[in-house]
Amino acid sequence: MIRASKKTVADPDGHLIARIANGESEAASLLIERHLTSIAGLARNILGDDCEAEDVAQEVFLRVWIHADKWKPGKAKFASWMHRVTINLCYDKLRRKKEIYMDVLPEQTDEQAQSAELLVDEVSRSRQVRLALDMLAPRQRVAIVLCHLHELGNIEAAHVMDISVEALESLLARGRRALRVRLAGQIEELLSE
Repeated sequence: MIRASKKTVADPDGHLIARIANGESEAASLLIERHLTSIAGLARNILGDDCEAEDVAQEVFLRVWIHADKWKPGKAKFASWMHRVTINLCYDKLRRKKEIYMDVLPEQTDEQAQSAELLVDEVSRSRQVRLALDMLAPRQRVAIVLCHLHELGNIEAAHVMDISVEALESLLARGRRALRVRLAGQIEELLSE
């Protein structure tokens, strides 16, 4: 009888996690430097709020510090675990989140001296896409964000979400369909320009 061997995953953060488990703050700083942009970006894309995303990122790295000694290397990359923690914290915030609608958009700075008309169009489109993303079911939004904005492959995104690849592909298909429907008018506007 031949048994299938379990595949060991090489983890580029493994040495840092071991050092963090030993209380080395320098290793924690290196890990934060390496992953902060990705973790905060994932949270921002799920929550749509910079301040909330920063809170989530801080909580993720606090949990890294607290739980590093419990990490069992070889099953998955540590970054995948951090993505999973980020998603769970975002789900928690979304459950508690109350919608706040503003009549006026916050003022944007114009660093590249774009005309006011182009800036308004860009902000409007960006806001419409953000609103369309926000209207998706949370799991569909996470799947879209992981695969399209964070460019994870389907296998890694499925692992991060703790679902099968088939389930991920189903979430992606439904999310894309919903976005297509919600953004249909805007796509035609963009094509006519």
